[in-house]
Amino acid sequence: MSVLPRDHPWTVADLELLPDDGLRYELVDGTLLVSAAPNMQHQRVLGNLHLLLRAVCPHDLEVFLPRTPYQPTLRRSLQPDLLVVTRDDPGLTAVTMPLALAVEVLSPSSRIVDLVLKRELYEQAGVQCYWVVDPVELTVRAWVLQDGRLVEQPVDLREPTPLPGPVPVRCAAADLVR
Repeated sequence: MSVLPRDHPWTVADLELLPDDGLRYELVDGTLLVSAAPNMQHQRVLGNLHLLLRAVCPHDLEVFLPRTPYQPTLRRSLQPDLLVVTRDDPGLTAVTMPLALAVEVLSPSSRIVDLVLKRELYEQAGVQCYWVVDPVELTVRAWVLQDGRLVEQPVDLREPTPLPGPVPVRCAAADLVR
């Protein structure tokens, strides 16, 4: 992950000027974060999670894949690996309402950003549930919003386990890599 220098803060409108080059561009309070494309294991886990979520997603919710921007402010634009939103979110090019669920799959370069920075940003934005999936350890850490704070919920994937959140999905470690 790297940060591109600039003499003034970046905005959501500035993102449209960046090339479509396979990199992930995100904004945190006017600072541009750039990360590389995910590796094969990351994509495998992401694809399997997407299929699991889509299969049991309630009718009033919708699951989106990466590169769908979540823009809670004009100076913040995040791209969760998966996101679940209510079908009445008015955004046409980006999601602007608080997410029902944000999912990040860890990469070596994103560990601190996903576990610390993004968890804090999602909490501030009122995201209802946040999962961080480790594709190497085959684990999921899950947080649920309670009284304005994301509170970690225990998850044990040795057996099929219901994951906390708005989508009634059961998951075992093997489901992430099949």
